[in-house]
Amino acid sequence: MPMTSLPPLAPFRPRMLDDLRHYSGEKLMRDVGAGATVGIVALPLAMAFAIASGLKPEAGLWTAIIAGFLISALGGTSVQIGGPAGAFIVIVYGIVERYGLANLLIATASAGVLLFLLGLFRLGSLVRYVPVSVVIGFTNGIAVLIALSQVRDWLGLDIAKMPGDFFKQIATIAHHIGSFNPYAFALGLLCVAGLFVWPRLWAVDSQFRRQLEQVDTISALKATSRLPAPVVALVTLSLGSWLMKLPVETIGTRFGGIPQGLPPLALPEFSWDTVKQLVTPTVTIALLGAIESLLCARVADQLSETPKHDPNQELMAQGAANFVVPFFGGMPATGTIARTVTNIRSGAVSPVAGIVHAATLAAVVLVAAPLAQHIPLAVLSGVLLFVAWNMGEWREFGRLKHFTNHYRLMMLSTFLVTIIFDLTVAVELGLVLACLLFVRRQSDIFRADPLPQQHPDRLSYSLYGSLFFGAVAKIDPIVALVERSPAGIRVELDASRLISLDTTGLDALEQLHKAVDKRGGRLELTGLNPQPLSLVERSGFGARLRGEPPAHADE
Repeated sequence: MPMTSLPPLAPFRPRMLDDLRHYSGEKLMRDVGAGATVGIVALPLAMAFAIASGLKPEAGLWTAIIAGFLISALGGTSVQIGGPAGAFIVIVYGIVERYGLANLLIATASAGVLLFLLGLFRLGSLVRYVPVSVVIGFTNGIAVLIALSQVRDWLGLDIAKMPGDFFKQIATIAHHIGSFNPYAFALGLLCVAGLFVWPRLWAVDSQFRRQLEQVDTISALKATSRLPAPVVALVTLSLGSWLMKLPVETIGTRFGGIPQGLPPLALPEFSWDTVKQLVTPTVTIALLGAIESLLCARVADQLSETPKHDPNQELMAQGAANFVVPFFGGMPATGTIARTVTNIRSGAVSPVAGIVHAATLAAVVLVAAPLAQHIPLAVLSGVLLFVAWNMGEWREFGRLKHFTNHYRLMMLSTFLVTIIFDLTVAVELGLVLACLLFVRRQSDIFRADPLPQQHPDRLSYSLYGSLFFGAVAKIDPIVALVERSPAGIRVELDASRLISLDTTGLDALEQLHKAVDKRGGRLELTGLNPQPLSLVERSGFGARLRGEPPAHADE
């Protein structure tokens, strides 16, 4: 038999190579401005994501720097920004609690290898097959878990370590509610309020901006209006807390500050026995990273005028980044929608902006790291509460009444399982439900409609849809009718509207043929489309229908 050639591997060609071919000084200035802006935005988010994940703040900062650089330099998009993401908080926290930090690093590096292979073998498009109801379900579930994980620091509770289980977290918070710190609560509340209010103050149609435009100071305030809200909240509230000497926990009191220097290169202890135990965490990180990065790339395609993304190249870049960052004590990284949108709106046109973003972060860490020890953890919790709110697609719950029960089941079950159990189980359940419901829907589409009969010894049917393992039961009534028919029955099946046929469907037709043959009759199958015709002929069923002797292939 002739051997079929395997599909070619995806070429490793970063988008930057194409974007720099017609680069100009004007584009460079736009990229530098956008990269510096998004770098400042990423500063508080990177620290907050790491702390919420049970890691030190520098883990998030150097992940944003190293992974951000690699994803931009090697990726398949022009404007996507990579780094630590809120979606990873729950996953990373659970892995650290269950397996330890060293095994998180191994799982992240292994997930990087898996991501690279997914892109290399052109499997990037498969991520698009995840139903949107599953994506919305686990995204909203993760948002709830992120918000719950920040209650400890927001309320200033005296809890040494939060458990990973949802119900245990609630019980722990309730048990320690007596240690409530009103100063921490006020800082977190002011942070959330500021993040909501600041962009609206400087909106083009805001009354505040219109009043300022009537005075001469508006030109001096233009620079202020461009400052990202998280940075404004971080600086002002940290400064206020330090000046008033508020009794709240800070990065310095919990972690001793942030090291001012490059992270050391460290090789995590590696063994195949350990890797075998980390299969589930590895697949979870890789799956979530692939989904998040490619969804982010699709958002970037819609908002930017740059060329559409290459999903396979993007996965290879994500794989390279996640393989490298663990050697510097980093955490999993992926494409981030909030920072990517900021990058686009700031005028970015090429991956140079992402590289500038990484360089800006590195400069801030190397120069101003000692100042980070004064940042209250309640302020960072406020930033993450705001992230969780924006991350969730809460309106989808109100729109459920407009969708089918299948959609509701997939979305709500994924949402609840994400919260109660974990993301891996939720995604697996969502995909299994999606497959089962798809089979159910396709089986409902298939029909075997009776046609007008011209003679009492002839049965005529028209097949419509796909005859596959989920629809074969609809052939059984025809078989039963044949078994009750007089001898010499003739059965005609019009297959001109039969789209596809699988081996189980073929077996059902063969059972019908046997029933007809026992009655001394004849089965006719007409109008076959290319795919069903190919299977019928390759299996020899077509020859049996025509009464031809079986062919003996030379192999």
